[in-house]
Amino acid sequence: MSKRLLKAEDLYVLNSITNPQLSPSGEEAVFVRTSIDEEKNKYIAHLFHLDLTSGAVTQWSYGEDRVSSPTWSADGRNVAFVSNRNEKKQIYIISKNGGEARQLTTLANGVSQFQWSPCGQSIWFSGRLKEGKNFTDVAEKEEKKKPTAYIVEGMKYKADSIGLLSQDSYNHIGKIDVASGDIELFSEGNHNYSLEAVSHDGKKLVLSVNRAENKDFDFSQQLLLVDIETKKETTILNEEGNYGDAYFSYDDRYIAFYGGNHSYKNATHGAVYIYDTEEQNYRNLTEGFDAPIGDLAVADHQQGATAPTVVWTKANDLYFQVSTMGDIRLYYATLDGAIYPASPENEHVYGYDIERDGAFALLAISNPIMPGELFKYDVTTGERQQITHFNDAFVNEVELVQPEAITYKSSDGFDVYGWLMKPAQYEEGKKYPLIVEIHGGPHAMYANSFFHEMQLIAAQGYGVLYVNPRGSHGYSQAFVDAVRGDYGGGDYADIMAGLDAVIENQDWIDTDRLGVTGGSYGGFMTNWIVGHTNRFKAAVTQRSISNWISFFGVSDIGYYFSDWQIGTDMKDVEKLWQHSPLKYAENVETPLLILHSEKDFRCPIEQAEQLYITLKSMGKETQFVRFPDADHNLSRTGLPNLRIERLNQITGWFEKYL
Repeated sequence: MSKRLLKAEDLYVLNSITNPQLSPSGEEAVFVRTSIDEEKNKYIAHLFHLDLTSGAVTQWSYGEDRVSSPTWSADGRNVAFVSNRNEKKQIYIISKNGGEARQLTTLANGVSQFQWSPCGQSIWFSGRLKEGKNFTDVAEKEEKKKPTAYIVEGMKYKADSIGLLSQDSYNHIGKIDVASGDIELFSEGNHNYSLEAVSHDGKKLVLSVNRAENKDFDFSQQLLLVDIETKKETTILNEEGNYGDAYFSYDDRYIAFYGGNHSYKNATHGAVYIYDTEEQNYRNLTEGFDAPIGDLAVADHQQGATAPTVVWTKANDLYFQVSTMGDIRLYYATLDGAIYPASPENEHVYGYDIERDGAFALLAISNPIMPGELFKYDVTTGERQQITHFNDAFVNEVELVQPEAITYKSSDGFDVYGWLMKPAQYEEGKKYPLIVEIHGGPHAMYANSFFHEMQLIAAQGYGVLYVNPRGSHGYSQAFVDAVRGDYGGGDYADIMAGLDAVIENQDWIDTDRLGVTGGSYGGFMTNWIVGHTNRFKAAVTQRSISNWISFFGVSDIGYYFSDWQIGTDMKDVEKLWQHSPLKYAENVETPLLILHSEKDFRCPIEQAEQLYITLKSMGKETQFVRFPDADHNLSRTGLPNLRIERLNQITGWFEKYL
């Protein structure tokens, strides 16, 4: 029986399987399945239990809300998780023996993080508190108030997906007694704390905090080892950069944590660091490893997929994800710095946990023609067994296109990697249009992962080319840094060289029907492309940057991101203008569809407004689509109906002009 073509509405059919967590015994696990309720236009995430001996999968939570962060107690009797079933995110506990989940916290502002105390009798957590308040204070009754002025003094006053930041509340650490519900406030002062780790003996915490008075240009992170009884702090490190996500070894001697200094600003490769609590020093375990630690892939399917930076075994070996050569693979390391790949190529390990003795792993795996399932994986033999089958019906019913990996040389000798998809139901001898997709970041990467949007475009009868130009993660530090200060230079050349390479080698591509699209940095590049070449017959720019001069002041990150990426600030507006696609608007002859979210604080909608009005005033072929109640992440986590509308706008524009 022939398979059907994929549709935009298949978003409602797909299941996102994430967050596998092995029990202390290694005999069972929990995970989260997220789906979309079309009628209610919302995401629903439930907790599931997995018996690894029998393979039985059992749903543990129900309702119309979302759960996240499932975590076993040290004795394996209970699982705590976060749910928004009562509006604010609160901690719930469910027994492995069954029964209803019990709500543990009723905090006025909800919970942002939590970790079990090893004794199982209490849970450490973090949440926001107004200045002078305690977690035990009763929530003030919400009354309709008159609007008040928001007085801005600092530069970090807003954030995408949040809006204006609270000026009188801070993230604090507390501990709650599981039996009584009594809460103790642990952290002090008007600072934002992050709970990073709890030691296995229950005597120490790792916290991160920035106590600088003026944080506008201060990107330092202080990582602290704190004695719970005395509150004595030992500084693990205090440096410019991004550090945190710590994990104690089972013997509590070592603390592994994630970090990246600011040598290359936000293009710096993330690394695994090891702190020795006896020697009181730290070192970069992956220093000689020229690839970033963690999952840097961009896609549009997985919901709430989080993975630990590091998982220890009892033998003090470590496992972690590495983004490398278009894959996200599991790697194994020893404390003396030996590092080896522990999972195969050509896939995306987007979640994992390791049995304590290192006997096996539980992996959440996706590839371009598999949306994602859980697998039990023997890290020694490489044998694997698929455990969940939530997306089997979809895979068996829908024709999915396997991309072909490509490699080519850019104009200045860089090796560039990417993928080419033929149209679904491709027929030899026919000519087909081709769409070039460009990812955001720019320090992200396309990967060997399922991408609903790519498959949809192929199902519409287009070939799809997507590459990782310079600036993309997953390759060398030199490669990811090469875009900084050169937006529209070598990165543009990389993309166009990829187009030339596939046209030369694939006679099915109709060079008179080429399209291009991308979002965020990919939107910038789409704007840049149509201002510098007429090769494309249609283009769709999404959540884009068009004017670096105004971006400096309107983006939530603009005032420092512009310097990090373009290499200057408002002291040199000529350079900002030189790299602004808006400067080249008069050259645009490609019909351009402009898509933008109303609540995008990362690339604010004024970027789209400037571009649209400028092009329209010049008599160019363009259209502007605004999405209400959507932020910078519309394509990934936006309201489901708006995600469908966005996809229809993209395919409709290409259908009209190609």
